[in-house]
Amino acid sequence: MKYFTIAELTRSATASARGIDNTPAQSHIDNLRALVDNVLDPLRQAWGKPLTVNSGYRCPALNRAVGGAAASQHLLGQAADITAGSPADNRRLMQLCTDLRLPFDQLIDESDFTWLHISYHHPDKCRNAVIGLSE
Repeated sequence: MKYFTIAELTRSATASARGIDNTPAQSHIDNLRALVDNVLDPLRQAWGKPLTVNSGYRCPALNRAVGGAAASQHLLGQAADITAGSPADNRRLMQLCTDLRLPFDQLIDESDFTWLHISYHHPDKCRNAVIGLSE
């Protein structure tokens, strides 16, 4: 974990405001580390500039509070919502992620490139599913 921390992958203004304890279990931390080591750090290295994590691990109460999907990979510590700062940069970041052939499970354009959802789990099960990038 070169560019990201567990703290930034688990912090949430919503959790703080609502008194939700978003402390991850060790299995969630292990999944977050795998996400960072296999996808986020290599992407950040290639991008050459900081990336912001909008959301990483979410406990069930936080996931409900933000309207997350019931089967969200955020619940397992396998996903992060990230931004490079603008829709144009997020589009370029998404293209870079596919060009690098990173072992992501899902890469999703959210809200017309307002942010990107990216997930990772065991390398043998990564689907490399891309949703929202037209070539």
